[in-house]
Amino acid sequence: QVQLVESGGGLVQPGGSLTLSCAHTAKTFATMAWYRQPPGKQREMVATVIRPGTAIYTDSVRGRFTASRDNANNMVYLQMNNLKPEDTAVYYCNTIPNSNNWGRGTQVTVSS
Repeated sequence: QVQLVESGGGLVQPGGSLTLSCAHTAKTFATMAWYRQPPGKQREMVATVIRPGTAIYTDSVRGRFTASRDNANNMVYLQMNNLKPEDTAVYYCNTIPNSNNWGRGTQVTVSS
């Protein structure tokens, strides 16, 4: 089973930045994605990292978030800038297609 461990979340003020990390045991060239689950809402896809330098974003984060990956070290990252209160969520990474073994996620709270 793929192992996924997210980290880097925290409390940040609106307009602030955070960088999330995901350590994984997926195959080197597996497509990876970032998801988030806001309080009381369903999990949604935020970004898909197809290969280094190539990512696709959902409209609400495009231009503010940057997803990247380090295949040599089995890491995926999500740089989040200009954070907004509506970005508050638990953030997860996973492969595409999804592994059933979701990680615990990392909490991001954007609040003044």
